[in-house]
Amino acid sequence: MTSVGLRGWPLALSAALLGLVLVLLSIGLGSARMPPQTTLAALLQFDPGNSDHLLVRELRVPRTLLALVVGAALAASGVIMQALTRNPLADPGVLGVNAGAAAAVAAGIALVGVQSATGQLLCALLGAALAGALVVLLSGLRSGADPIRVVLVGTALSAVLLALTQLITLNSEEQVFDQFRHWAVGSLQGRGMAVLLTLLLPVGGALLASLLLARALDALVLGEELGSALGARPRLTWLLCAGVIALLAGAATAAAGPIAFVGLTAPHLARQLAGGNHRQLLPVAMLCGALLTLLADLFGRLVAHPGEVSVGIMVALIGGPSFALLARRRRFVL
Repeated sequence: MTSVGLRGWPLALSAALLGLVLVLLSIGLGSARMPPQTTLAALLQFDPGNSDHLLVRELRVPRTLLALVVGAALAASGVIMQALTRNPLADPGVLGVNAGAAAAVAAGIALVGVQSATGQLLCALLGAALAGALVVLLSGLRSGADPIRVVLVGTALSAVLLALTQLITLNSEEQVFDQFRHWAVGSLQGRGMAVLLTLLLPVGGALLASLLLARALDALVLGEELGSALGARPRLTWLLCAGVIALLAGAATAAAGPIAFVGLTAPHLARQLAGGNHRQLLPVAMLCGALLTLLADLFGRLVAHPGEVSVGIMVALIGGPSFALLARRRRFVL
């Protein structure tokens, strides 16, 4: 475990200030050009009869907050997954929650005719929860924690669910495929206040639970035997963490679609700032994940103005090279 201590906190404070700038830019910029004073008036002197004010309040503010929440959730779940498996290359998808959410959304659109963002959110949450529970059962977590077995079972289940998703979409009408395609690229466009409010309670509770599990993660990352000697209960920690990961990654995927690299890259960026102590690492990783997702969404709106590139694609374009740069500069450690 690397111990950089608190020397990274000034950088974290700088990241918080950067986040404030990104939030203001995200609210002020979009496909419709708007003077800064109009944006400010929409926030401070809201007029429900003003279409510009409605655009800011109903679309830009929820979208900005949703990017922060989704990024924080993916980053926290990535930190926990890497600690549990003691694998720096693990991400939340190892538990099969992303594949489960995708299969559930495809089935909901094709079989039940789910079209609303809220309906797809609920389908994805259900699919992520079922997939996570299935990995826990098939990997025998109740009888003992084995990271390799969990990774193998999760990978196999993800492959099966991906095949099921393709089977559903390829044998459905073109309209179903088109709706699923828009969700599958990972996008925050059109996600309003209803989606944000649906997400706040489960993600907020899971983020708090992840912080409460930080001490147990510090012990478990040393190995099951040494962790037990330090007072940790590996089996219980695994089960609790699996539930938290399923909730965080499942909710984030449900709201924005599959977004790769945040759960993988943000934990490593955070370790450069806060070290390996999970009580410091987790909140810094949440901040890094939130900023990375918001930055990607903002770039996506700027590079193709007045259209946009989805946040899932932009995160891959930004996160992929960043991860490769980290890999070149130093060894990955937990």
